[in-house]
Amino acid sequence: MNQTLDRRRLLATAALGGVVGATALGSLAPEAAFAAEATAVEPGMPDPNFAEGRISKISGNMLLVTGSDTVLHSIRITGGTSIWKLQPTTFDQVAVGDGLYARGVRLPDGTLAADAVWVNIVNLHAHIASVGRNVLHLDHKGQHILGHVVPRLSAAVYNGTPAVSDLSLLRVGRHIQVLGAWHPDTNEIDIATVYAAA
Repeated sequence: MNQTLDRRRLLATAALGGVVGATALGSLAPEAAFAAEATAVEPGMPDPNFAEGRISKISGNMLLVTGSDTVLHSIRITGGTSIWKLQPTTFDQVAVGDGLYARGVRLPDGTLAADAVWVNIVNLHAHIASVGRNVLHLDHKGQHILGHVVPRLSAAVYNGTPAVSDLSLLRVGRHIQVLGAWHPDTNEIDIATVYAAA
């Protein structure tokens, strides 16, 4: 049996009350939210096992999400769903108004049984406008973004080396990529990882 069918069977089991660890099925790292998953989706067609948007309602273990294309998604959180909100977290930290990306398996009723959910995740390419104490002021396509450095969580990757907690090599004017968690309805983010040249 191939990996996709195994994953579908495990998630269907979890959606029906079984116990399965979603992180065993794939990474919960924020980078994984933006990675192309190997599926048999036709070019230009939506991935049926992916959903994105803002949470408009939470009912039990179900999220009703309005996609950026105004499509409504029903997402089931199971005992095996992994949730990221700047760091791995629990379902009780998810709120109406949060944005999300979710990957999982589409059930026969159209619900997405989520194996991983990334809440308020952002992936920005920006220039550093200024550096303050525990903040980076960023210019993202002419918009000001305030990036909060979170002690013991924020990290930097310089020239592809392993992540470190030392952000002191970040310099004004440098181009960086930032993964983090958005503060809904603001221009602020909490920084998970900064990718930069040293």
